[in-house]
Amino acid sequence: MSSPAAPHFQTPAGTIVGRRDGAVVRATGIRYARAGRFQVPVPEPAVTEPIVATVPAPACPQVADAGLDAVLGDLYKALEFSEDCLRLSVTLPADATVDEALPVIVWVHGGSYVTGAGDLPMYDPAALVAEQRVMFVAVTYRLGLLGFLGSAGGTPPNLGLLDLLEALRWVQRNSAALGGNPALVTLLGHSSGADAIAQLLLTADAPGLFRRVILHSAPLGLTRRRHALSRALVAAAGPLPPHGPVGDVLARERVAVRAGRWFGLKSGMPFGPQYGAAPLPPEAAVEATWAAVAPHIDVLIGATAEETRFFAVITPVFQQLGRLPLLGARLVRWLVRLSSNRIYRHPATAFARRHARAGGRAYQFLVQYRPAGSAFGAAHTIDLPLLLGSRASWEATPLLGQATWEEVEAAGRPVRQLWADFARTGHLPAPVAVPGVLAVRQV
Repeated sequence: MSSPAAPHFQTPAGTIVGRRDGAVVRATGIRYARAGRFQVPVPEPAVTEPIVATVPAPACPQVADAGLDAVLGDLYKALEFSEDCLRLSVTLPADATVDEALPVIVWVHGGSYVTGAGDLPMYDPAALVAEQRVMFVAVTYRLGLLGFLGSAGGTPPNLGLLDLLEALRWVQRNSAALGGNPALVTLLGHSSGADAIAQLLLTADAPGLFRRVILHSAPLGLTRRRHALSRALVAAAGPLPPHGPVGDVLARERVAVRAGRWFGLKSGMPFGPQYGAAPLPPEAAVEATWAAVAPHIDVLIGATAEETRFFAVITPVFQQLGRLPLLGARLVRWLVRLSSNRIYRHPATAFARRHARAGGRAYQFLVQYRPAGSAFGAAHTIDLPLLLGSRASWEATPLLGQATWEEVEAAGRPVRQLWADFARTGHLPAPVAVPGVLAVRQV
């Protein structure tokens, strides 16, 4: 590492030039692979010219979601969009040394496989990195029609998963030269990002690429028996343009999403990994494959207490139900509890129990944090500001209600400590209770 103003790292990928940012060093927007539209990713070769890593990774082109913007603000104001988005960003303590061998946390963002980006400001890892002395790697990958829809003989399915695998291979090759420990890689994912990690556990390379996983709000109740839905989306999208404006692809994506509305709860996440297509096994082999990998991977999995309250607050149908005289509020609470259990909480319990029965170490958590004055309560995404982001990226969001950033920080500090301890050792004291915030138990 050179001067604090322009830190340099000599890595197998090449000389990476980052930047000092207070208590952390950031090396952002590093290309880990390249891929033409609807093509499998090809790892980025080593280069002799310096890799100037001072600009955030671009987001994959995506269809705007007005509902998310209303709750979380203008998520993308600091980012560009580009199909050339196979990039990752590394954050580490500013005083880290190359021989410190920090635990590496690889972040896989959520967004129903159609929205999001690794370098969104709300995912800023600076507090986690500086407090807990970890290396944090945020990955951006392909989404929607560009990354998660295909069929035999047509566009390859699971391109987004293949992107993530290439990013993890980059981490294995290069993290030691940046000060990380490639034998201590923990995957951290939220929502569809957590689901993607669960699917990566099914790949042959999993035990060689990561040691632990932390799965937040994985919608595992939506990921099975999706063949009919995928066929309907492929038919609705029609032949996809391999060249030309990406807006043409996004227009087809909107058509495909409308065609998926007839598939019940699964329509809430119409895109996703497809079993039986590389790199995943057939669906009939999923349970046995998860069991086989269990002794090699430590798992921390959980959900928030009121996951689908997020969608109940922003969805017009739920809003209308809530206004019904006498029974409206009670009906909404019942639907939130039913759908939260069906999509998130019960599948997380089943996943943890199967993992433990198969010889793996498994912990399950429940996020109970309810900011004062928030209509969302302990809803989907309330766990994120406890781990990631900053006052600037979170304080004004309706999600946090009347809570001050100091209150959020106080609630998040023990969570960051526990999660970093798990990344370091794979162990947690159990049970754990952070009153009003979090409960953890070993399964």
